[in-house]
Amino acid sequence: MELKLIPVEKPENLNVILGQAHFIKTVEDLHEALVTAVPGIRFGLAFSEASGKRLIRRSGTDEALTDLAVRNLLNIAAGHAFLIVLGEGFYPINVLHAVKACPEVVRIFAATANPLQVVVAEEGEQRAILGVMDGFKPLGVEDEAEVAWRKDLLRRFGYKL
Repeated sequence: MELKLIPVEKPENLNVILGQAHFIKTVEDLHEALVTAVPGIRFGLAFSEASGKRLIRRSGTDEALTDLAVRNLLNIAAGHAFLIVLGEGFYPINVLHAVKACPEVVRIFAATANPLQVVVAEEGEQRAILGVMDGFKPLGVEDEAEVAWRKDLLRRFGYKL
């Protein structure tokens, strides 16, 4: 078995959701979940079949984002993986419940705008996602000033009263 690190290539201002699902119906169900959760959302979606024709299935509301999702999923090349690339101004916090509620979704590996690398294992014609490297190591522990900053930020975003 060979271990590899596969970087997810994307502009730093875009968020991605990387997960695992189990059925070809995933593409249409995720598309419907996203557009229902956030009307007008811009995204690209790719899903890799693990059997049968073993194709990358794709959908989205933005051709460039869909192409980006496909390119990244071709690089990751793990069966039953999916990647959603959200357009600028759209965030995982607004769609993650809908994505996780999709009957085919098995797990979410990452939902992030951070630099992301995917840890994969490869053996023969099989490849699996073992995990992800999301962002960077912590530099310390927040102090009272950082607690105040965090709470203020969440209120400015409208996530807290």
